[in-house]
Amino acid sequence: MKTLLISLLLSVTLTGSSIYDFKVPGLDGNDIDFSSFKGKKILIVNTASKCGNTPQYNDLEKLYEKYKGKLVIVGFPANNFGGQEPGTSTEIKEFCSKNYGVTFPMADKISVKGDDVAPIYQYLKGEAKAKGLADPVNWNFGKFLVDEKGNLIATFSPKTQPLSEEILKYLN
Repeated sequence: MKTLLISLLLSVTLTGSSIYDFKVPGLDGNDIDFSSFKGKKILIVNTASKCGNTPQYNDLEKLYEKYKGKLVIVGFPANNFGGQEPGTSTEIKEFCSKNYGVTFPMADKISVKGDDVAPIYQYLKGEAKAKGLADPVNWNFGKFLVDEKGNLIATFSPKTQPLSEEILKYLN
């Protein structure tokens, strides 16, 4: 019992109790501090440069530009599915900028599944499970939507297009 209690406390401490508790390294060398996004919705997406869903970067950028005042998109490159994100941080940043004009924040490459899941993804998956939402991290470009108060309100499968009504209904 004592071990279980310590494990639970440690998992909350390590994974955070709010999305605003997280700071992650960015591709640009600066930290992405989620507390700076209070008052805005946050769309969190696991990304990959060599995936059939990679063209979603185009619409993610359009969505980011259109709703910039009330939405932040944060991309998390991950190499968990089919080795489709093999690049270094520099290569990923260059690819996103050159091919898709990405200006939204991009984190350093992380793991989004398996034994080495990044703490922010442990947190998001736990929140989704607690709220009865589907875990969208079954391939590249799964999406989590957090509201202006830091609450997870929706998840979207990798096939859900960024400009789909399914997502836009939360932004309009």
